[in-house]
Amino acid sequence: MTAEIKAVARRHLETDGANLSLRAVARDMGMVSSALYRYFASRDELLTALILDAYNALADAVEAADAAVGRDDLRGRWTASTRAVRGWALANPAEYALLYGSPVPGYAAPMDTAAAAVRTAVVLVRILADGFAAGAFAAPPALAPPALTDAVRADLARTRDAIAPGLPEELLLTGMAAWMHMFGTVSFELFGQLNNVIDARAEFFDLQMDLAAEQMGL
Repeated sequence: MTAEIKAVARRHLETDGANLSLRAVARDMGMVSSALYRYFASRDELLTALILDAYNALADAVEAADAAVGRDDLRGRWTASTRAVRGWALANPAEYALLYGSPVPGYAAPMDTAAAAVRTAVVLVRILADGFAAGAFAAPPALAPPALTDAVRADLARTRDAIAPGLPEELLLTGMAAWMHMFGTVSFELFGQLNNVIDARAEFFDLQMDLAAEQMGL
């Protein structure tokens, strides 16, 4: 029953965005809304379940793509992982928008979504960590990072220590810039910002990810 409720809610995401209504979901299932509350106590609880499923589904796709490439092929792992993000987003636009689109008014994701949310980013950090351990970043990145302030260095160090201890903060900074570059490119395509500008979407995406890889020094 829980799976069916979430399936109906996902269909509402496709038509209504994140403006979910438990009453509407119950109506589509032929239930009274009070019966739905036995499974999800509120709209926010249902949204959280959908967000967790989406984060984990995206991460499953990215982790599988990364695992299919040889560990020493850092550039290949980056390419495969980012293509997996784009592929999942195009196949699941409503769920991608739920994760990376506009915040849902009045909704604050609970902390128990953090572990699922970080799984995709961890793939990139592991690529960087593997490359750093192998000495692949002996040469400076094509785009040298700016000097870090103490406050930003502390933030990066805290993140780094939780995922990849020993990774230089400067390398994590370039990795995060590449990750944001990737999500920005996906979002521009998915939300129509490339309409009437770029038709060769897959090729354009790969070129953008090649630029990001160069900037990281992969």
